[in-house]
Amino acid sequence: MTGSKGQLVGYIRVSTIDQKTARQEDQLAGLNLDMLFTDHASGKSVDRPQLQAALKHLRNGDTFIVHSMDRLARNLDDLRRIVGDLTARGVAVQFIKESMTFTGEDSPMSKLMLSVMGAFAEFERSLIKERQREGIAIAKANGVYTGRKRSLSDDDMAELVAKDKANNHKNRAALAREYGIARETLYQYLRAA
Repeated sequence: MTGSKGQLVGYIRVSTIDQKTARQEDQLAGLNLDMLFTDHASGKSVDRPQLQAALKHLRNGDTFIVHSMDRLARNLDDLRRIVGDLTARGVAVQFIKESMTFTGEDSPMSKLMLSVMGAFAEFERSLIKERQREGIAIAKANGVYTGRKRSLSDDDMAELVAKDKANNHKNRAALAREYGIARETLYQYLRAA
């Protein structure tokens, strides 16, 4: 469905700067969009700059086109809220991958499908997080995973500890700035020394 009197507004999301948007752009390419919003951010939160800009931009009669439900939200509550808020404002919401459009005059079956598909996206995210935790636990057990790399070399760390002692453990914020690290990171280094 396309808005007869409104704009066609697309939304693309990839999780990181390094990921490519081409696959989603290809899906939206032939739709003659009036506007396209693109986020390079996790789907965990709906507080994404371009999503918020798109939601503010949309008006009665517009159609909001998204590649797939999981690109809009990974949480069923967020997905249902966004779709519900938009359709209540007279904005149609179209998902290309799922071949579904929501207008606010949806049948009970359509609402059920939104909930089921949204639940699958949420379930998939939970599985990914679980596999990630398991992988990290196995890597730690094998001595392969040690966490994030240190931002300071051993020499820099020794110098930092010496400067902290010379300053009588005062003005640590300035010391952290000098080494380009956060204060909490400075405290972690000092505790480890």
